Amino acid sequence: MTTTPQQVVNHMMQHDLFSQWLGIEVLEVSEGYSKITMTVRPEMINGFGIVHGGIAFSFSDSAFAFACNNRNTLSVALDTSINFIKPVHVGDELIAEAKELHNGKSTGLYHITVTNQHDHIVALFKGTCFRTNKALMSE
Repeated sequence: MTTTPQQVVNHMMQHDLFSQWLGIEVLEVSEGYSKITMTVRPEMINGFGIVHGGIAFSFSDSAFAFACNNRNTLSVALDTSINFIKPVHVGDELIAEAKELHNGKSTGLYHITVTNQHDHIVALFKGTCFRTNKALMSE
């Protein structure tokens, strides 16, 4: 029996306590793709009254992980970067959409767009992963 992308991401979410703490909900998954959402809570705000950059980064990183691992090949971040476009505030509903740009044997390249409830782009994340020869789930 072959595992589906949804089964792999469900497995990841069960064991990913940080994504659970963020309050991430998986909206959509397909090979090399993921779409997730979360709501910004008061404890995620920095001293300037906007979301801490680490929250936006971590949210994007989760979308990246779900997209690059959902073929059931353990993949880890090799290089990542983020651009913060607009501030995020308490109560904002964020959506991160991860799209695969390259699916190589040993690496993958992904672009993650983070939007808010007004469909404004608030962050852009780029991630390169390294693919191991290990499965996330036993088949």
